[in-house]
Amino acid sequence: MYKVTLVNDGKETVIHSPYFNELKLVAGTIKHGINVASSFTFTILPDNPGYNLIRPLKTLIQVFNNKTQKMEFDGRILMPTESMSDSGSFAKSFVCESELGYLNDSAQRHGEYHDITVKDFLQVIIDNHNRDVADDEIDKTFKVGIVDVDSSTGTLYRYLGYESTFDTIKDKLIDRLGGELRVRKINGVRYLDYLKSIGERKSTEIRLAKNLKSITKEVDPTEIITRLIPLGEALDSEDEEATDASQRRLTIEEVNDGKDYIDDPEAMSVFGVIAKSVVWDDITVPSILKTRGEQYIKNNNRVKVQYEITALDLHILGIDPDAYELGNWHPVINPVMNINENLRIVGKSIDIIEPENNDLNIGDQFKKASEYQLDAKKAENKIVNLESTVTRQNKRVVELSKASQQAQQEIERLQQVIDNADIENLDQVLQQINNQLGGLYNNIGDIGREITNLQESVSALNDFRTAQEQINFNQNTFNQNQLNINADVEARLQALENTEGVDPIG
Repeated sequence: MYKVTLVNDGKETVIHSPYFNELKLVAGTIKHGINVASSFTFTILPDNPGYNLIRPLKTLIQVFNNKTQKMEFDGRILMPTESMSDSGSFAKSFVCESELGYLNDSAQRHGEYHDITVKDFLQVIIDNHNRDVADDEIDKTFKVGIVDVDSSTGTLYRYLGYESTFDTIKDKLIDRLGGELRVRKINGVRYLDYLKSIGERKSTEIRLAKNLKSITKEVDPTEIITRLIPLGEALDSEDEEATDASQRRLTIEEVNDGKDYIDDPEAMSVFGVIAKSVVWDDITVPSILKTRGEQYIKNNNRVKVQYEITALDLHILGIDPDAYELGNWHPVINPVMNINENLRIVGKSIDIIEPENNDLNIGDQFKKASEYQLDAKKAENKIVNLESTVTRQNKRVVELSKASQQAQQEIERLQQVIDNADIENLDQVLQQINNQLGGLYNNIGDIGREITNLQESVSALNDFRTAQEQINFNQNTFNQNQLNINADVEARLQALENTEGVDPIG
C-alpha cells in the first residue's frame, strides 16, 4: 500500500515496496499534527539496498500511498540509531521530519514593521528564510500561498529578532492571531499557506460497533480562568531598573468600578476563583481593554477535552466515502461514554506496515463551564441508569443462583441414586438385557418372515379368486348353453309327437 523512497542527489532508491512478498522495512510510522512538522520513524535491515545510503540531513525521503495516490510524507532524514539485538542481528532506525522543518534552518533579521498586513509580514519572514537557504544543495525555499488570517485592525505592528523562522512565525503570528500552517506542492513549487483552519466537515461517522476500535477521553480544566485581569500597554516607570515583567501596565480599574478584573460567574460556580492575567501590548485605551477582556472570557474560557481514538479507515475498502484527514471534522458517537459530537482530527498516526493500527487524536474540544456541567450531569444520569441496570442484573443473578442451587441438589440426588445402585450385579443385568434384546431381534426377524409368507399367501389367494371367478363365469355360460339345447330338443320331440297317426299323403 505504501512506497518508501530515498533520494540522494536526485537519485531514487526504493526501500519499501507497496506490494506483497517484496522489499519491506521492519517498521514505519508517520505522525501528523497541526502547526508542527510531521515525523516519520522507520527501521531498516542490512539486506535492504538503502541500508548504507542514508546521510542525516542530506538524504530526502518520501512515503507515497498507492491506494489514494497521495504523498503521505515528504521530508528529510534526521537522527540515526544503530542497534544489535541479543540474537546478533543488526538494524538501523531513523527519525525524519517533514518539509515544514526546513523553517528551522534559517534565522530572521532585526526589523520594525508598522501598518503591515498579515500576508505581507509573512512574506517578509519567508524572504528572510529563502535568503538564508538559497545556497543549500537541497531546495528548502517556500513561496507564500493562501493567507486568510487577519488581525482585528487589519494591520500589524511587529518587531523581528534573530530567532529561527519557524519560532518567529509561531510567536509573531500563530500565538497571537491563531491560524494554522499548511505546506503543499504544485509542480514542484513548495507553498506555505496560513489559514484560519485547515480541513473540512465530513459526514462519515466514527461510531461504536462500526469502525471505532478504542477511545480515551481526557478532560483538562487547568487552563480555565474564572477571574481575568486584562493588561494593556506598558506604562512609563520612574524605576530605571524595572524589567518588562515588573513594569506597570494599563488596567481597566477606571472603567470597571475600581476593579481591575472581570469575573466569569458561570465558570466560578463550577471551579471557584482562578485568577490569571492576559496581556495586550497594543491596547492603550481602558475601555477597549475591557471589551477585549470580555471577548476573551466569552471566546476562550473553556475546558479542554481531548480524545485519542483508534478507528478503522473503511475508506480504504471503499465502504466509507471519506478518509481520515488531518484537520477534518467527523461525528464521533459512543453512547456508553455519552459522546455524540462533531470532533476534529488534530493528530494522526499511520502505521505503514499494519494500516489497521492507525490512531487519531481528536480534539481539542473546548467547552464552556455550563457545557462541562451539563456533560457532568449527563454522566451522572448515565451512572444512575447503569446502577439501575446493575440492580436488575443482580436480581437476575440471585434468580439464577437459586436455579443453580436447585440444579445442584438434583445432581446430588442423582449421585445418591447412582451410589445406591447395585453396581456388582450390573454386568449380569446388562447381559440379561442384551440377551432379551437379541431374542427380540430374532422375534422381529421371524415376524418379518411371517409377514413375507402372509403376503405371498394373500397374493396366491387373489390369484385363486381370479381363477375361480373365471371358472364360475365359464360354468354359467355352459349351463345357459345346455338349457338352450335342452329346450330345442324338447321342442323337436313335441313336434314329433304331434305328427303321430296322421296318414301321409300318397
